[in-house]
Amino acid sequence: MSDSSYLDWPFLEARHRRLKAELDRWCRANARLLDPQGLKDEAGLDAVCRDLVRLLGDSGWLNYSVPANDGKTGQALDVRSLCLLRETLAYHSGLADFCFAMQGLGSGPISFFGSPQMQETWLPAVAAGKSIAAFALSEKQAGSDVGAMASRAERDGDHYILNGEKTWISNAGIADFYTVFARTGEAPGVRGLSAFVVAADNPGLSVSERIDIIAPHPLGTLCFENCRIPATQLLGEPGQGFQVAMATLDVFRTTVAAAALGFARRACDETLAHVLGRELFGAPLAELQMTQASIADMVLDIDSSALLVYRSAWVKDGGQERVTREAAMAKLHSTERAQKVIDRAVQLFGGLGVTSGQVVERLYREIRSLRIYEGASEVQKVIIARNEYKRFTTHFRKNHQR
Repeated sequence: MSDSSYLDWPFLEARHRRLKAELDRWCRANARLLDPQGLKDEAGLDAVCRDLVRLLGDSGWLNYSVPANDGKTGQALDVRSLCLLRETLAYHSGLADFCFAMQGLGSGPISFFGSPQMQETWLPAVAAGKSIAAFALSEKQAGSDVGAMASRAERDGDHYILNGEKTWISNAGIADFYTVFARTGEAPGVRGLSAFVVAADNPGLSVSERIDIIAPHPLGTLCFENCRIPATQLLGEPGQGFQVAMATLDVFRTTVAAAALGFARRACDETLAHVLGRELFGAPLAELQMTQASIADMVLDIDSSALLVYRSAWVKDGGQERVTREAAMAKLHSTERAQKVIDRAVQLFGGLGVTSGQVVERLYREIRSLRIYEGASEVQKVIIARNEYKRFTTHFRKNHQR
């Protein structure tokens, strides 16, 4: 079993400890459902993901990804709960974590910026697992550089006409609605973007291709051809799209770090069981000093990641409007360190570590994309550095104006 002493850290409350214990029991009781078969083709994968979303909704876990639906905008989510949920789900099932995470990310802009009507239309169904959400920001030439976005929505009376492509979109093909970002031209760069909710059956929207990746989940390219969207589906104000995207990522980026932490904890547990039970040269593999050095590095990486994850979540839950710096640090460190933890696990497993069907082999494939999506590691470094420049400059000016 993973070290659970972090649950007693001051970042977390008694309700968080109860939540973690309850979800862990639920995951173990539903282990067969969370480790499904039939992922070898697109139809099977889609069916499994729909079933997992429904299961998470029926069991009440998706309620944590949607604020109480009382008609108010800008409501807060409990980020510590989201992190514990993602960490625990990722420990047991990467695909279940994916399904949970996308419900929050795809509907987050509606939770924070949607009109009461939009919230009433979509959020209860998302929480119940009856509607699948998706977040459509990336384009082929506008991944890390959102300002390079080419998709365009032009106002036409009471509608917008959307044209363009979005790619690397999770849940493409199975989502019931997409939060879509497009250029509306109020200003240059990121100041001229807007966000819309587009139903999957909206004429002019199609899934032009599906993309296969090393850790399978529904992923594809969306094509918009003269797609007419009612102006009532605009999130926030025209030109507010970048703010919508960043406010959403400000919450959910920390949860990506938590998922990486869950992967790392599982890899460490699998490795401990292996090295304590495997004999090498007449003694347990665990007695070799090089093994002990690897285990020490793994544990250190896990604990330092947990500190950054739950610090960021705690700060956000404490009322700080933006945690861009804290979330970037948590995501960068946790995803990079989880990759190292899992790589060490594979190495200590030897040939078994690269054998299809082994837990550490699956983790090795699953962790890789977390270092890219919702802001690649290199982007997180830029964010951290720019925030530090700003902090230092502000402090320097304040001290030299006295």
